[in-house]
Amino acid sequence: MGQKINPLGFRLGTTQNHYSFWFAQPKSFSMGLQEDEKIRDCIKNYVQKNMKTSSGFEGIARIEIQKRIDLIQVIIHIGFPNLLIEGRRRGIEELQTNVQKELNSANRRLNIAITRVEKPYGQPNILAEYIALQLKNRVSFRKAMKKAIELTEQTDTKGIQVQIAGRIDGKEIARVEWIREGRVPLQTIRAKIDYCSYTVRTIYGVLGIKIWIFVDDK
Repeated sequence: MGQKINPLGFRLGTTQNHYSFWFAQPKSFSMGLQEDEKIRDCIKNYVQKNMKTSSGFEGIARIEIQKRIDLIQVIIHIGFPNLLIEGRRRGIEELQTNVQKELNSANRRLNIAITRVEKPYGQPNILAEYIALQLKNRVSFRKAMKKAIELTEQTDTKGIQVQIAGRIDGKEIARVEWIREGRVPLQTIRAKIDYCSYTVRTIYGVLGIKIWIFVDDK
């Protein structure tokens, strides 16, 4: 049988870097991992609460975390910064205090920076959110997939594959539907591939969205 592996983990050290960058003793590793999860969840919740538009569209491509002895550096790569914060400085400070409360670590400083992503629709997370929003609004899944692929084609990517699984269109029997445009060489380690899996809750049940984007050859 074909063994499926996460394309990002498969390429670590060649074309892919870690999203969390820190060292820990084996005993305290799990604590560090939970801390990262808390930081990411806290940021996502804050963004959802304080968005100008109530569209449910976060626009976060990824969150990178770097930890030193006395500092936690968080870099938020976001597609649409205007969605996030009105008074830019004030918003970041508020977000910092929220995360600091969640972590309750007084001996470490927290520094949050926001970076804008050049081509937001070239990021699988943002695309998955876009498709999820369409599915929640009862748009046909095929239409949503095709529109997502059109948006990606404007960002000079070499290929994209979108897969939706679950009770699609409210059908009794769950199934998997997918669509591919261009090349997506999952077996080539040299090929830089962006990937994300996203869960969307609809009134019929949970759907899973997976997106693979072939960025370029190294």
